[in-house]
Amino acid sequence: MKEYPVTLLLGPRQCGKTTLAMSVASERGAHRFDLEDPQVPLQPETAATVLRELRGLIVIDEIQRQPRLLELLRVLADRRPLPARFLILGSASLDLVRGVSESLAGRVAYVQMGGFSLDEVTDRRRGELWVRGGFPGAFLPRDTERSFRWRVNFTQSILERDLPQLGIRIPAAALRRFWTMLAHCHGGIWNAADLARSMSVKEDTARRYLDVLTGAFMVRQLPPWFENVGKRLVKAPKVYIRDSGILHCLLGLKDRTQVMSHPKLGLSWEGFVIEEIVRRLNADGEAYFYKTHGGAELDLLVLRAGRRYGFEVKFADAPAPTRSMREVSKDLRLDHLWVVHPGRHRIPLGQGMDAVPLGELSRLLAEL
Repeated sequence: MKEYPVTLLLGPRQCGKTTLAMSVASERGAHRFDLEDPQVPLQPETAATVLRELRGLIVIDEIQRQPRLLELLRVLADRRPLPARFLILGSASLDLVRGVSESLAGRVAYVQMGGFSLDEVTDRRRGELWVRGGFPGAFLPRDTERSFRWRVNFTQSILERDLPQLGIRIPAAALRRFWTMLAHCHGGIWNAADLARSMSVKEDTARRYLDVLTGAFMVRQLPPWFENVGKRLVKAPKVYIRDSGILHCLLGLKDRTQVMSHPKLGLSWEGFVIEEIVRRLNADGEAYFYKTHGGAELDLLVLRAGRRYGFEVKFADAPAPTRSMREVSKDLRLDHLWVVHPGRHRIPLGQGMDAVPLGELSRLLAEL
C-alpha cells in the first residue's frame, strides 16, 4: 500500500478479507464502501463525485459487483500529489483480474489471501486444519457437525448466490454435480473428455465449468512443467480442490476417521500440502508439476530467485528415497528436493534430498 496507489486483495468468499481490511482501515481512519450494500453511495452516477472528495485510505469491498469503477480508479490513481490510496477487495479472479489489468496496469499491487495456514494454528490443531480446511467458519466451531454444516451451506451459497451475482448463468445443480465429480478426480490429470462424457455436455462446457470454479478460488489448476529433457511429458494440468475441508465436504467426509479410511486419503494430503506451499511462497505462476510418460514424476516444482526446488508429498511416517525422485532431481537439476510427510522427524534421503515433517514446513518455507 505504500508503493502503489491501488492494492487488490483477492481471495474466496468468507476467507477473512474484510476482517483483515477493516483491521488495516481502523489503524488509518479509512473510508469503507461495501458494494453489496444497495444504499452505498458508489453508484455509477455518484461514484466520481464521492471518491474525488475523499483523502487517506479508501476501502472498497466486493469490487467485482461494479467493475466500471476500475476505470474511475485509474483516473484517481494518476492524480499528483496523490490524495488517497485504495484497498479494493474481490472474491473472483478471472474477469476481475482481467479488468484490473486493462484498467490499472502499473498502478496496482496484487495480494492473494486464503483461509488459515499452518503458521496461524497451534501444533496440535494441524491435523484439524487439514480435515476441516482453512475457512474460519469451518475451522473455528467447537464440534465437527457444525463445521461440516458450515461447509455444506458455504458450497450451496457459492453455487446459488455468489456465482449468479457475477453474471454466471450455469444451473446450480449442474455445477454442483461437476464440482462433486471434480472432487473425486482431485489430484488427477485434467481430462475434459471424460468429465464431459460423464456430464453429457461438450468438452468446451466442461472446460468453462472448470474455469468458473477456478475463478472463484475453489479449484487450483497446477500446470505441467515443459522442458526439453528428451522425454515425453504429460502436458495437461493437474486439478485440485483448493481447500481440503471443502474437498472432504464434497466427498461426504465429516471427520478425521472417515478421511483416514477414504481412498482419496493420500491425494487429499497432497493437495493440502501443495496449497500450503504455493500460498506461503506466493508462487502462483512459478509452481508446476512434472510427469513423464515413463513414470517419473514430481508433485510440485517451485521456481524461486533462479533456483529450482522440488516437493514430494507422502502420507507415510518415514518415507524412503525412490528411483523416481533421483531421476526427477537429475532431469530438472533441482537445487533441493523435500519429501513432506505427517511424521515427527527429519530424515536425510541422500544428496540434495530430505524428508521433512509437516511441523517443520513453515520454518522451511520461511527460509526459501
